[in-house]
Amino acid sequence: MALMTGQEYVESLRKLNTRVYMFGEKIENWVDHPMVRPSINSIMMTYDLAHDPECEDLMTATSNLTGKKVNRFNHLHQSTDDLVKKVKMQRLLGQKTASCFQRCVGMDSFNAVFSTTFEVDEKYGTHYHDNFKKFLTFVQDNDLVVDGAMTDPKGDRGKAPHDQPDPDMFVHVVERRPDGIVVRGAKVHQTGSINSHWHLMMPTIAMREADKDYAVSFACPSDAEGVYMVYGRQSCDTRKMEEGCIDVGNPKFGGQEALVVLDDVFIPNEYIFMDGEYDFSGMMVERFAGYHRQSYGGCKVGVGDVVIGAAALAAEYNGAEKASHIKDKLIEMTHLNETLFSCGIACSCEGCPTKSGNYQINLLLANVCKQNVTRFPYEIVRLAEDIAGGLMVTMPSEKDFKSATVAGRNGETIGEICNKYFAAHEGVSTEDRQKIMRFLENICLGAAAVGYRTESMHGAGSPQAQRIMISRQSNLQNKKELAKIIAGIKKSDSAID
Repeated sequence: MALMTGQEYVESLRKLNTRVYMFGEKIENWVDHPMVRPSINSIMMTYDLAHDPECEDLMTATSNLTGKKVNRFNHLHQSTDDLVKKVKMQRLLGQKTASCFQRCVGMDSFNAVFSTTFEVDEKYGTHYHDNFKKFLTFVQDNDLVVDGAMTDPKGDRGKAPHDQPDPDMFVHVVERRPDGIVVRGAKVHQTGSINSHWHLMMPTIAMREADKDYAVSFACPSDAEGVYMVYGRQSCDTRKMEEGCIDVGNPKFGGQEALVVLDDVFIPNEYIFMDGEYDFSGMMVERFAGYHRQSYGGCKVGVGDVVIGAAALAAEYNGAEKASHIKDKLIEMTHLNETLFSCGIACSCEGCPTKSGNYQINLLLANVCKQNVTRFPYEIVRLAEDIAGGLMVTMPSEKDFKSATVAGRNGETIGEICNKYFAAHEGVSTEDRQKIMRFLENICLGAAAVGYRTESMHGAGSPQAQRIMISRQSNLQNKKELAKIIAGIKKSDSAID
C-alpha cells in the first residue's frame, strides 16, 4: 500500500469501531466531533507533508524491514542522520500546527521495543523480536498510526505493582492461554490514543520478580473487544463547540489525551513482545524515555517558533514593537528555544547502534534536553504573556465583537463599541488583534497549553525522572579521576608530566 494522504487517514478512522466516551456519554461520531477533530487535523498534517516534495526527505525514510518508502513516524532509526532528521521533522510539524501532532510516542516505542526484544530473545530464546518485526512491517505496509502507551495509573506510588490494593493500577496478565494472554488495567494521559489505529503497550517502571505478571508488552487494535477510552478535559475545550472560531485561538489544530481501559482484552501470541521477563522491563522503559525526551527537542521547539512569532505580532499590533525591552524579550525567547533544539540535535548526533542494529540516542544528553524542556517553555510563555498584555485574558467574546445589539447613546452596537475601543496600531484590524491574542491565550493558558506547557513538565517522565537518569549517566567517578590527575593526587598514564 502506498503512503496514505491525510484524507485517506481520516476515512480509515471511520472504519474503526473505537469506543469513546466524553462527558459521561458514548460518542458515536467521534471523528467529526468538534472537540476531537482538531487533533485529527494535526495528524493529517503528518500524512500530507509526506507527499510534499519539499518535506519528503524529513517526512519519509526507506524501511530497513521492507526496503519500501515509509512515513518516518513508522521508521526504525538506522543512523545518527535518521535521529537528526527525526528532530527536524518534529520541529517542522510544530511550526505547521502549533500543537501536539501525537505520533511521536508511537515512533519512540517502535525503536525501544525493537531493540529490547532483540536482547530478550538473546537471553531467553523467545520469539518476541520476530513478532515485533512482523507487526511493524504490517504497520509500515498499511501506513498506520500507533499509540505508544507506557503510563499506568500507578495507584499508591509508594507500593510496587503486586502490592497495590487494586491490582488493576498497573496493566497485567490475568490469564495465559495456549494461543495468547488476557490483560487488564489501564493507560492514562494517552496522547493521540483515540486517533490511532493500534496501541503498543509497554511496562511503565522497572519490575522485580514479584511483578512479572506486570512485565508485559503487546499490541492491540484500538477497537479490540474490551478496549474503550474516556476523553480527557483540556482548559477552554468547550470553546471548540461554540459558534465562530476566533475564541478557540487555534481553530484548526489541537491535541488530545485519554484514559485507555483494557477490560480483559485477549492478545494473540503473535502480538506479544514481553510476558514476564521482568529483568528487561527497565531497559524498555529507559530506552523509550530516552527517545521521547529527545523528541521534545523538536516538537516543543517548533511550537515555540510560532509562540515567538505570535508574541512579536502582538507587540506590533499593540504599537510597541520598537520598544527595547520588547526586542530583548523576543531575543531571550529565541535563545531559550534554540537551546532546546541544540540539545535535541546533540543527543541525536552522539547516538550509537544497539545490538539489534537500530540507533539509540545519547541517553545523558537526551535527559539534559528534557530537563531543559521542563523549564524553558514556561519562561517562553511567561515572556509571551508579558509582551501581549492583559487583553489576552480580558477581551470580550467574538460574539460581542459581532453583536448588533444597540447600547451606545448614538445608536452604536456592542460590536461597534468593541471594535472602537480595542483598536490599536493603525492599519491593523481589530479582528486580527483578536485572533493573535486568542492564539496566545490558547497556547499559554488554554487547550494547547496541555501539549506545550504541562506536557513539557510531565511528558516523557516528570523532572525528577530526568535528574535520576542524569545522575546515573554522569560518570561522576571518572570526573573525580580527572580532577585527581590534574591536582596531582593520582599519577597520570600520559607521557606528559
